[in-house]
Amino acid sequence: MSDDKKLLKIYIFRHGETSFNKEKIFTGWLEPDLTENGIKQAEKVAESLKDKEFQVAFCSHLRRSIRTLEIVLKYHKGVKVYIDDRIIERNYGKLQGLRHADYIAEVGKKQFDIFHRSYDIPPPGGESIKMVEKRVNSFIDYLLDKMKREKINVAISAHGNSMRPFRRRFENLTIEEMMKLENPWDQYFEYDVPLD
Repeated sequence: MSDDKKLLKIYIFRHGETSFNKEKIFTGWLEPDLTENGIKQAEKVAESLKDKEFQVAFCSHLRRSIRTLEIVLKYHKGVKVYIDDRIIERNYGKLQGLRHADYIAEVGKKQFDIFHRSYDIPPPGGESIKMVEKRVNSFIDYLLDKMKREKINVAISAHGNSMRPFRRRFENLTIEEMMKLENPWDQYFEYDVPLD
């Protein structure tokens, strides 16, 4: 636990860059690997979290989330890891695997922006950010209860779009502010959770 015994800590970070991120391809629930740069980004997060204490960690079942967490955990032994897909990336439905540029050429920038960054309009067969926020909030409610019951600090290997509602809740952002967030691949965010 942190020095102030009344505060628990959450450390949340985004997985490192993948080949799809680099090539600007809708990823969603597909499984591209981390790039060399993505591995370096994960190592930077690992280095910056090296002296932090946490007993439990969460990731999604997607290998970029798992691999990033594995890199971070090289400095932390005995951490219990849970896979929870409430923090999985947004499902982009029929857009998954399509290059952004190709999709813009097909439907135009306006339609691309709606599916890419709209809060409540899902892409065909996929999820809106509003839908992602609902499952992430369910995870946060569960997490806060678990942390307080077990008096634990937690690390979370998340995704760009599952971090948006997480940050909205802990940073008191508006929907508009949340939608403008660009979550870095090589930094973590730290949040205090009062024990009482």
